[in-house]
Amino acid sequence: MSEAEQSFGITLEQVSDYEFRVRFDETAIPDLITDETSPLGGDAGPNPSRLIGTAVANCLAASLLFALRKYKNTPGTIGTKAKVTMTRNEHNRLRITHIGVDLQLADKAEVLEHLDRALAQFEDFCIATQSVRQGIKVDVSVRDGEGTLLPLPDAG
Repeated sequence: MSEAEQSFGITLEQVSDYEFRVRFDETAIPDLITDETSPLGGDAGPNPSRLIGTAVANCLAASLLFALRKYKNTPGTIGTKAKVTMTRNEHNRLRITHIGVDLQLADKAEVLEHLDRALAQFEDFCIATQSVRQGIKVDVSVRDGEGTLLPLPDAG
């Protein structure tokens, strides 16, 4: 791994049915429970689609806060709402096709220093949003109970 690369680990353990305990490796972050929505799952936690929407919205809010503070502002609380739209593709599989994020500043625009600069750059520093926008390479492997690597068809 080059100096420009960073990585972190996440471990999932199936609790029951579609419910998983998520551990954020080598951190003190509390475990998170994820689950599919009913009727498939039990609604014990957010499902992956909700987590993607949360990641994008949270990243944008944090990035806007950072950009405002970079210009010596002390903004009030930022409110954020996201709407995730899913649509069936040509194979009738649900896919996230749109994420709309609405960021609400507590302050009037005229009291924030260099707001134009902050607004011009905050999205570019948002790791999750820009990664989702560009697409992320995902490599997948599956092993059986004996550790044997199973062949997968091309995901094309």
